[in-house]
This record gives sequence, structure tokens and C-alpha cells, in this order.
Amino acid sequence: MRHYSNGKLLLTGEYVVLDGATSLAIPTKFGQDLIVEPIKEPQLIWGSFTHTGECWFEASFDLPKLRLTSATFNSDKEGSAEFIAETLHDILQEAKKLNPDFLNTNHGYIVKTNLTFPQNWGLGSSSTLINNIATWANINPFTLLWNAFSGSGYDIACAKHNTPILYKLEDKQPHIEEVNFNPSFSEELFFVHLNQKQNSREGIAHYKKHKEEALRLIPEIDNLTREFLHTNTSKDLNKIIIEHEKLISSIIKINPIKETTFPDYFGEVKGLGAWGGDFILATGNEDSINYFQQKGFNTILSYKEMIL
Repeated sequence: MRHYSNGKLLLTGEYVVLDGATSLAIPTKFGQDLIVEPIKEPQLIWGSFTHTGECWFEASFDLPKLRLTSATFNSDKEGSAEFIAETLHDILQEAKKLNPDFLNTNHGYIVKTNLTFPQNWGLGSSSTLINNIATWANINPFTLLWNAFSGSGYDIACAKHNTPILYKLEDKQPHIEEVNFNPSFSEELFFVHLNQKQNSREGIAHYKKHKEEALRLIPEIDNLTREFLHTNTSKDLNKIIIEHEKLISSIIKINPIKETTFPDYFGEVKGLGAWGGDFILATGNEDSINYFQQKGFNTILSYKEMIL
């Protein structure tokens, strides 16, 4: 049995999506699958693999009690085998609470997860895992996310949808509208990785200190999201990006990435997701790739390479 979930990028409404702003999010061509094979032994044997096929995490659990019996972790990422195993255990336990029949068997499973993007890209290794587990357990992935972690859930929506979406939280319920976002100037759009993985939980915690300002500006963010969605030229998009960056900067009290890192860039630059890591969106032309490479940023994807 194989389950697959798309990765994600949040183009507008970062941070304020948590408090009901309408945001434009897009699923990526990259994602993660989860392959389940039944075995006779009452064990859950788990292996997580990188995009290059290396096993970076292994764990075994006794079933049906889901007791951790072993864990190994091979990575230069922060964390330990025990911490990651406990996180996985928490997700599986929450899934069992939502569906008591899940993993309640006298046999077992070998489970393999395979990322199709580098772990530090920030395209949703957690959200794709949660959505895959929810599909396997036949439960609501948003409920699983909010019971196990936190977040807006836009990443779960991207995992499940194969088109760009408008995403809005209303009364703690996700509202998802599939939209057509395929800019005629897409060859002028690039995604540049900042060579570091941003901790979205830290970003959210920082944002929550400035929440009152955010609530006041949500109508403006909503308007910019709609304008972003319907823009016809990169020149118009540049104006929207400048305005959007100003608004988010005023809320979280962090300077826009263009000011801090790319002040001499000829196009516009927009932070995506939690500011300070992962990908940025850049508008430009064939000279953009050379510019970012000279700055030491070598992971540059075109719109068509990134977006599903």
C-alpha cells in the first residue's frame, strides 16, 4: 500500500494565515510517500529515507501497544533518535486515538517513507508525513496535525490538493478553494534556497508576540493575496511583493530579506513561510541565476521546476 503527499510553499499570508488571513499556497512537484507492507510479527518496523535513498532514521515498536523497542538516527540534523522516535510515537498514538482500530492488530507492518527533496528544503517533511499517516489510518489529517502539533494546516491542504489553493482558517475550520494560478510570466519567477532550514515553530512563537498588530492588518493581506493571484505582469507582482513584505515586516519586526541580504538585486524578493530560512521567491530574468550564485546561493529552481 502506498500513500503520497505533495510538498508546499506559502506565497502570501505567512504568519497571519494562523489568524484567519486568506493565503495563496501551492503544492510542489516534490513530496513524500509512505509504503506499508504487512508482516506476521506484531511489530511496526519503520524506516525513513532521504531523496538519495539513504536511511536516516529507523525505529521499531511492539504492537498493539506501540511500545518503542529501538531507534537509530543517522543525520547531521539537530535532534536524536529518541526525540524523533518520540515525535513519531506521538503522531501514531494520536492517530490511534482518532481511529482505535489503527495498528490494533496481532500482526505487524514494515513502513518506509521516501522524501523526493532534501530535508533542509523546508517543503514539508512533517506535513507530508502527517497527511500520509492520516490517509493510512483513515482519519482527518487536520485533526491529527492539531492534536499532535500546531500550525495553520495550509501545508496539509497542499499535501492533499494538486492545484494552487486559497486557504483560510475560520472558527478553527480550514476553508480551501482550488484556484488557477499559472502566471503568463512564470519564466520570470525563481525559487532560491537560503542554505538553511528555518524552525517554523520558533517563527510562530515569535509572531505570536506581535499578534494584535497582525489582526488589524488581515484585511490588507487578504486584498494583496487576491491581487497576487490575479496579477498579469511581473511589474505588477513586484509592487504587490513590496507592499506584502512591508506589512509582514511591520508585524513581526524583522526586516525584509531583500533589505538584509539582497539590497542590490534588480528584481524583487519575497520571504516564504517562516522568514529567515528555506526558500524565497525572486522575480527577475536570465541574469537572476548568476546573481544568486555569485552570492553563494546555488539551489535555484524555476517556477516550472518547483510547482506541480
